[in-house]
Amino acid sequence: MGIIAVVTLCLLQCLLSLIFAGDQAVTKAYSHPGGMHPQQQINFVRSKVAQKEQPYYNAYLQMISSADAAFNHTTHELADFSIPGYYVNATMHAQNSAGLQKDSFDAYACALAYHLSGFQAKYADQSLRFLRAWAHVNTKYSEYDGSLVMSYSGPGMIIAGELLYNYNGWNPVDKQKYFQWIRNVYLKASNEIRKRTNNWADWGRLGSILSAYILDDPIEVAENIRLIKSDLFHKIAQDGHMPEETKREANGIWYTYFSLAPITAACWVAYRATNENLFTNFTQGNASLKLAIDYLHFYNMNPNKWPWFPNPNKGSPTSWPGNLLEAMAPIYNADSYVDYVKAVRPIIYRTHHFAWTFPTLMRVQLGDYPTQ
Repeated sequence: MGIIAVVTLCLLQCLLSLIFAGDQAVTKAYSHPGGMHPQQQINFVRSKVAQKEQPYYNAYLQMISSADAAFNHTTHELADFSIPGYYVNATMHAQNSAGLQKDSFDAYACALAYHLSGFQAKYADQSLRFLRAWAHVNTKYSEYDGSLVMSYSGPGMIIAGELLYNYNGWNPVDKQKYFQWIRNVYLKASNEIRKRTNNWADWGRLGSILSAYILDDPIEVAENIRLIKSDLFHKIAQDGHMPEETKREANGIWYTYFSLAPITAACWVAYRATNENLFTNFTQGNASLKLAIDYLHFYNMNPNKWPWFPNPNKGSPTSWPGNLLEAMAPIYNADSYVDYVKAVRPIIYRTHHFAWTFPTLMRVQLGDYPTQ
């Protein structure tokens, strides 16, 4: 490469760095890190880990083990995230979905490890390896399930970037490319489905509000809150069942969970961003988020009583809906949720979709976290 080309490349990189830095300085509306993991929460968990308090300490060791394993994993970026309908091409659907899901989890685990391990740069750099791969290669999604699978598989990529927002080792050009990927691919996919009537909308809204937070866009944060409120009591009936999901025959319990997981995660981001509490302060008659979670909990424990289909598939404490109930237990001070999961703690949900991935480690609660 000639000297003129080298100088030109260096000048371009400096210019992009200045543009990116200026853009962040002008438009920063929220504290970073924030969204799914606000600084208060990180500080709280860090203190619990330092004291080796359970169940946080074992959950931390579990997370660190996952992050360490990521060092040996390859990336799976695709230029076109092509996800045909499962019943059209099950092999390609599963293969292409799994690649993003593996990378999303690894990026998330490593970014969290960076904060909780004493800011060891090796973890941040590993997380960035996955973010960089997708940001530089992936330009679109396609086929019937492309937008949905991108939305529910990709939250770990957005949460990882949020956690590394202030990391000085993030190359400014790579960071700018990552933010472009959010806007042009991930956010586009999420917004494309956020007005659907079933769980597609719920994953779209979670993806959209996570993106809006990291992009410092309070208008879009507010729009996602509006959308959640606009149809929550179409989704949740007066007895707590979710009509769009219970009709899914043998998988009605699963789809009820698969709708509640992103709804509650989006409500958590909304709460931390705006202090609007949809967990306990938004009801219609008997219907509420808590009622829907209780309905899921009861029938997952008693599938033989499920009124919508005989012999439905049920989850477990170690997987779904254990991760959701672990996350919601401190929100609602629900001893029954704790009873369901406490024997199998710590819980980690590492596959398929990313709403409540580290629920034992990263405790959620209303109000301020206690300081040590």
